[in-house]
Amino acid sequence: MARRQERPAAPRIGSPDLPMHLEDGLPRRHADLRQVRLAGLAGEVDLEHASLEECVVPSAAVDTLALRGATLIDVEVTDIRAVTVVARDTTIRRVRITGGRIGTLDLAEARIAELELRDVRVDYLSLAAARVEDVLIADCAIRAVDLPHAQLTRVAFERCRADEVDPRGMRASDLDLRGLDALSYLDALALRGATLTEDQVRALAPAFAAAAGIDVKG
Repeated sequence: MARRQERPAAPRIGSPDLPMHLEDGLPRRHADLRQVRLAGLAGEVDLEHASLEECVVPSAAVDTLALRGATLIDVEVTDIRAVTVVARDTTIRRVRITGGRIGTLDLAEARIAELELRDVRVDYLSLAAARVEDVLIADCAIRAVDLPHAQLTRVAFERCRADEVDPRGMRASDLDLRGLDALSYLDALALRGATLTEDQVRALAPAFAAAAGIDVKG
């Protein structure tokens, strides 16, 4: 008899495949960048519709990093400081972001496979209408997580906290929220497909009751 798979399944994440040697590169819209280091990024940086493959972005300090429509494959970003990262409608595969602070990280409508977000402070994270597979978010502090109409598969949080999570219209499979300490969920019933701890379910009991039309009185 086949062994039953333990649920939730963990994200399947590999490290970015990076070369030993990288050339210095210059960011520009529609650029085709391969095996380069984008060092010293600052101010307004436009990489919309660019292709980044086997690239490193170290210690960026930007007002806006524009990545709308870009493709990122095997990319490592470290110690980023950004007011806004606009990555709507991007294609992301094997990308790791480690350390730093981001005001708005907009990944709405993105196609994501193998993304690791670790030790980053984010004010607003949007995955609205994104197609997301194999994502690990660890040791992060996030004020608001926006998930309306996202499709999430094998997504896990570890040692994270958030003020507010909006899962309305979300579709999830193997979504592990046990490592996310969230103060509130805007729609508890939209958490179908997610895994929570018993303590998290107890804390959400009033929201579940209200969503089901149950009047709870002491």
